[in-house]
Amino acid sequence: MKSLAELKKVQEKNRSAIILPEGGNEIRIVVGMATCGIAAGARPVFDALEAGIKENALGKQVSLIQTGCVGVCQYEPVIEIYQAGKERVTYVKMTAEKAAKVLEQHIMGGKVVEEYTITYAQNGGKAPADGKVHTSLTETDFCKTQLRQALRNCGLINPESIDEYIAMDGYKALGKALTEMTPDQVIETVLASGLRGRGGAGFPTGMKWKFASGNRGNVQKYVCCNADEGDPGAFMDRSVLEGDPHAVVEAMAIAGYAIGADQGYVYVRAEYPVAVKRLQIAIDQAKKYGLLGKNIFGTDFSFDLDIRLGAGAFVCGEETALMTSIEGKRGEPRPRPPFPAIKGLFASPTILNNVETYANIPQIILNGAEWFSSVGTEKSKGTKVFALGGKIKNTGLVEVPMGTTLRHIIEEIGGGIPNGKKFKAAQTGGPSGGCIPAHLIDTQIDYDNLIAIGSMMGSGGLIVMDEDTCMVDLARFFLDFTVDESCGKCTPCRVGTRRLLEILDKIISGNGEMEDLDRLEELATYIKSASLCGLGQTAPNPVLSTMRYFRDEYIAHIVDKKCPAGVCKKLIRYEIDPEKCIGCGMCAKNCPASTIVRTDYTAPGHKLASMKIEQANCVKCGACMTNCKFGAITKG
Repeated sequence: MKSLAELKKVQEKNRSAIILPEGGNEIRIVVGMATCGIAAGARPVFDALEAGIKENALGKQVSLIQTGCVGVCQYEPVIEIYQAGKERVTYVKMTAEKAAKVLEQHIMGGKVVEEYTITYAQNGGKAPADGKVHTSLTETDFCKTQLRQALRNCGLINPESIDEYIAMDGYKALGKALTEMTPDQVIETVLASGLRGRGGAGFPTGMKWKFASGNRGNVQKYVCCNADEGDPGAFMDRSVLEGDPHAVVEAMAIAGYAIGADQGYVYVRAEYPVAVKRLQIAIDQAKKYGLLGKNIFGTDFSFDLDIRLGAGAFVCGEETALMTSIEGKRGEPRPRPPFPAIKGLFASPTILNNVETYANIPQIILNGAEWFSSVGTEKSKGTKVFALGGKIKNTGLVEVPMGTTLRHIIEEIGGGIPNGKKFKAAQTGGPSGGCIPAHLIDTQIDYDNLIAIGSMMGSGGLIVMDEDTCMVDLARFFLDFTVDESCGKCTPCRVGTRRLLEILDKIISGNGEMEDLDRLEELATYIKSASLCGLGQTAPNPVLSTMRYFRDEYIAHIVDKKCPAGVCKKLIRYEIDPEKCIGCGMCAKNCPASTIVRTDYTAPGHKLASMKIEQANCVKCGACMTNCKFGAITKG
């Protein structure tokens, strides 16, 4: 592809396949085939539709494509149907049998199968009380207030088709950068947009590029992409790579032009096989079209791209450790300075951004810095993608403007806390972040606000917790993860985090002392100030933030020897009320440790003697309480 004119021809040829023309009778069936969809059973659904289309000779009228994740993960597998002049229809929780019925009644019969739509699913499988069935996902509370920019093509286009990406203005930004802008103008546009890195601390992207831009053409430089998404509960980058890989390819080529690099590497975790496959397909297609390689768009700019697989080490999410791993060495961080923009991969100037950061670049170049900066807050521009999970009704991918309140995300988009429970806290930033307590639910989420309350944005994991969550146990969970994932290079992280974990273990086992709280804070402060890399420096954050907002829970574990949430097993005590126990023995029959015996006491009005739990051998499994139908067993 030697010119923008050629690109435009491909765009015009394929655009109507995605944006159906008015009055046409073509039907486009889109099946969510990201990792979440495939795991939920999307492959048999796709195969059933494919077989039905072939059997009924519908190939000329109906196109069937695979796509990425539309964001409603709990409703997978998802089918969406597009037809000119009609509302988009979203079918959820599909099976092969349901897909066959949709093909027969909707595609061939022209009647929407309402009981399979998103509206019915969100209403417990029943018709809405007002009788209004909005068949489109975009009409749901989950989607109405989202603003999809980084995820703009996910769930819409076929991620394995470069033509469909081009149809949605793909590679147009690269063409504009190479033919209408100087490298410095590209950097100034990214700077003016206010885009900050979406993978961690939020460093200004344009500033990073500017640092690496000197001596273009005289020094070997590299562009790297961090797709080693390691935070528990985070899957934003995976979804972009699975749903819109060409956006990352195009953005990295633009970054290469801006700083004067001719080689890029995408470092992606090997546990993402679908993402790796689609990214490789995208790279191969871009090379075939001349959008990677020599003299792109007929200019003197050349850029190539390769994939490097990570082995699942959390520390390789740190930029210098990632680059060390690409070099074929053990993934360990390096002291800074010098920073990677001066001395990075193979000791050459290197820029590293994460997937979501790159996904915004083509739209910034295409639409301008003001377009991007018009969304968000004063210091945090644009949108942010969150992986919403935990104790929340609507789990999945959420993209909202920076500055959106936590309350809006949880109550409006997330649908609130299930089972009538109360919201207790939200964890952002994974093991490097901190918790946001219920009284701060109206906090506007941006980089600076989160840091001010003891948390951080991180890559975008957002885990919601209800009243049944023990915050001491939560801190222990993240510390256990950090201890496991420490590379061991520096003593503060290698030894310090393990000492923190030992103190937490002591507290949740009922052996804690009040002095342990001072020890936790002192040790956490030392680890933050003395660790070599950002991961070690932020490792104590879950401990410090839970102690800051939920110190009373720590004290209850230490002084009262009780876990207020009833989570920490060694502090749980199950008791049988002899006045309520009818002596049926169901608790004893279901006790795996055989610790429940019959007493000599028979409550008034009952025929059988009551039961009791021998506490010394109780394994705290709760099976007795689950199987008691008379409310005679309490947990305290």
